[in-house]
Amino acid sequence: MSTSKHAQLGLSDNDVLYMYESMIRARKVDERLWLLNRAGKIPFVISCQGHEGMQVGAAMALDGKKDYLLPYYRDMAMVMHFGMTTENILMANFAKAEDISSGGRQMPGHYGSKALRIVTGSSPVTTQVPHAVGYALAGKMEGKDFVCLTSFGEGSSNQGDFHEAANFAGVHDLPVIFFCENNKYAISTPADRQLACESIADRAAGYGMDGVSVDGNDPLAVYEAVSRAVERGRKGEGPTLIEAVSYRLTAHSSDDNELTYREAEEVKAAKEKDSIVTFTKYLKDAKLLTDEQEETIHKQIQSEIDEATDHAEQAAYADAESAMLHVYDQ
Repeated sequence: MSTSKHAQLGLSDNDVLYMYESMIRARKVDERLWLLNRAGKIPFVISCQGHEGMQVGAAMALDGKKDYLLPYYRDMAMVMHFGMTTENILMANFAKAEDISSGGRQMPGHYGSKALRIVTGSSPVTTQVPHAVGYALAGKMEGKDFVCLTSFGEGSSNQGDFHEAANFAGVHDLPVIFFCENNKYAISTPADRQLACESIADRAAGYGMDGVSVDGNDPLAVYEAVSRAVERGRKGEGPTLIEAVSYRLTAHSSDDNELTYREAEEVKAAKEKDSIVTFTKYLKDAKLLTDEQEETIHKQIQSEIDEATDHAEQAAYADAESAMLHVYDQ
C-alpha cells in the first residue's frame, strides 16, 4: 500500500502527473507570451511564473461541473485547469475574435467563460472578491450545492473590497474560499511594508472564519487546504481564508522593471524553491517520472504551444462594427 503524500490525500499517480503537466504547460505558455511581447507582437504580459503549483493544487480541489471560479489576472494555470486551452490563452493575448473571454476586447488576463464557470474580472484589483461573495450568497439563497473560490494577491488583501467581502461572508456563513496568492510583492511594495500581522491568514479570526497559511510551492499542501475549505463550504460551515505563500519569479508585468526594488540574488534563490523544481523532484523520488518522460512532456507541450501560436497569430481580428455589440440593446 502506497504511503506517498498524494495517495494519503486520495490522489492517484495519474492525478499528480496531470498536476505536473498542467504546471509545465502554464509555465511554457507564459514564457511564450514574454517572447511575443518582446518581439512586439502582443502588448502586455502579466505573468503566472512562480504561481503554477498553488493554482493547479487549488483548482483541482474544486468541482469544475458545479463550483465557480473568480480568478485574478495572474491565474493562467487555474483557468486552464477549468477548461481554457493553450489556444484560448493565445487568442486573448493576440486580441483576436476567437478569444473566448471577450472576443479580443479585454486586456489579457481578464479570464471569463460562462460555459466554464469562470466569472470575468477587471483591472481594478480585488473587485472579483465581493463578486464571489455575491455568487455564494445567491447559491445559498437558492439552495444550490456549489462553492466559489476567488483568488487575489496579498496586496489586494489590503483593499476595502476584501475586508467588506470577508466580513459579509463571515456574518452569513457563505460557501466562499478566499485564496490569497502571497508572492511577496504588491508590484514593488514588499510584504513587510504591507502587513502589520505575521500572515494574511491571521485576518480570518476577525471575520469569524477559518484561516490557514500553506506553502504555495507545494501543490499537494494547497490541494489539501482547499479540499478542506470546499468540504466546510458544502456542509454550510462558512468561508475559509487560505494564504498560499510563494514568490513572483518575473517582474510584475511586461511594463515593470523589477531590478529597481529587489536584488537579482533574491530572485535566483526563489527559483531554487519554485514549485516546478520541487514537484519534479517529488515525482522523480516517487518513481513516477523519469528524465525521458520529462523530456517528452516538455517537447509535446512545446509543440502544442507552437501550433497554437501560429493559429492565433494568423486568426482574424473582430470586425470593427462589432465594437457596438453588448453596448446598447443588441
